[in-house]
Amino acid sequence: MGIVKQTMRLDKLLAHSGYGTRSEIKLLVKRGGVQVNGKKAKDSGQQVNPEQDEVLVDGEKVVYREFVYLMLHKPPGYVSATEDTRDPTVLDLIGGEYSHFDLFPVGRLDKDTEGLLLLTNDGKLAHELLSPKKHVPKTYFARVSGGPVGAEDAEAFREGVRLDDGYVTLPAQLNILEPGGAGTEARIELTIMEGKFHQVKRMFEAVDKKVVYLKRISMGSLSLDHTLALGAYRELTEEELTGLRPE
Repeated sequence: MGIVKQTMRLDKLLAHSGYGTRSEIKLLVKRGGVQVNGKKAKDSGQQVNPEQDEVLVDGEKVVYREFVYLMLHKPPGYVSATEDTRDPTVLDLIGGEYSHFDLFPVGRLDKDTEGLLLLTNDGKLAHELLSPKKHVPKTYFARVSGGPVGAEDAEAFREGVRLDDGYVTLPAQLNILEPGGAGTEARIELTIMEGKFHQVKRMFEAVDKKVVYLKRISMGSLSLDHTLALGAYRELTEEELTGLRPE
């Protein structure tokens, strides 16, 4: 996925394809392990075109990809960051075969929140999905206590509720699956068009309810693959990726 038209240094291509550090690749070239278009490469800094030139490492064809897109079913207990000094991050769940891509999470889910999280190294697409101007819808499933959750709550969310810091949310769509009440939890789906800090939890606090379980099930056109176990991930299909891209 991703189209590469420009030339680039051979060592950059190989490093980005998982063949080691620049210094390791320099040694690889020096011992004659790299061929470009049938000839042994002599300089790890030579220019190559990933679309047009055939590069082999010890006889194996190098397949270069500029961008990678992973759908992760985030489990609780992991923070949506590339590094953290206290808690494990979502990148700790990703296998080493993707380590050279410098992946990052697109947006964030709270540490205790589960569900759909997109990981990529495509900064342009991430910006399109996260830009406040784009109003990309995000849908969550939640269990809520303090119910019942009813039509008044749906109307309040549709009009926008005032959060604890005074911010009034954009209109949101509340779908009540089970209203709850009398000691039972409500089950709802909520679609919001923005991504303020702890927004879903704070919206329910604004109507005197409490979110006790939260799971993101979709973001834009991308829906969580329910065959993915908690902590599992897979690459997006071409169809899924096309649906995410701006028209």
